[in-house]
Amino acid sequence: MCLSGLPRTGSTLLSALLSQNPVIHAEGNSALCQIMWDTQNSCRDTSKEAMAANNRFYCVHDIVSQLPHSYYKGNSQQERIVLDKCRTWTLNPNMQMIDEFIGKDTKVIVLVRPVVEIVKSFVKLYKENGIYTEQLERDLLNPGSDPLARPLVGVYAAQQDTSGRFIFVSYKDLVEDTAKTLEGIYKFCGWDRFIHNTHNIKPSYFENDGVYGLKGMHKVRKKVGYRENYTQLMDKTLQDCMEIDKALNLTDLKVNTASDVPC
Repeated sequence: MCLSGLPRTGSTLLSALLSQNPVIHAEGNSALCQIMWDTQNSCRDTSKEAMAANNRFYCVHDIVSQLPHSYYKGNSQQERIVLDKCRTWTLNPNMQMIDEFIGKDTKVIVLVRPVVEIVKSFVKLYKENGIYTEQLERDLLNPGSDPLARPLVGVYAAQQDTSGRFIFVSYKDLVEDTAKTLEGIYKFCGWDRFIHNTHNIKPSYFENDGVYGLKGMHKVRKKVGYRENYTQLMDKTLQDCMEIDKALNLTDLKVNTASDVPC
């Protein structure tokens, strides 16, 4: 299982909730996708001469497909379901990597939210950490950049997919109707029913925000709920956000969401 989508969409909240289930392992932002990408590229590009000279290309699949097992080797035996969290799993090359090295039956939970709300959340976070500049605000929407622009491309790719392996979960649904949204996720994933506590949320896995230089980025409140954000954006940023929201239908999220999964 993979958890992907846009940043600042409640992925830390969802991970904390799902981790209440003792059979699910859902920690913070994972390096697995990047490690697998770098390893396959090393085998097929950087190291291809030595691999070819020694007829070792047949090892590539074994090497890369073993990485998820090694990465989560320390999990408890009870945690038989692993939810790997990475914002860019939904990019086409990464999905191809999943097909080849993990399995075509892998399902992906895609978290989405209007871009204008995401950018406001980041700008608020920058200001709270005393690092805000107008350039940082502009950089959020620069094509091909992280943490937002590349995941937007991945969400678009997932929207075009017809395989049925993606479920879209909106931040609004997750916060306003948490129980129903979780029920939809469980049905989509084929998991046994589990009752989650939405009034006493305690993350099972600590994510050190000091590494990112953004204190509070992955803070989870004890109870599910909205927090008002009155942050003002620059006019150009606001206009660009509205255009993206319209293009990707991120303002009126009604299609293929967790709450739409039939009983």
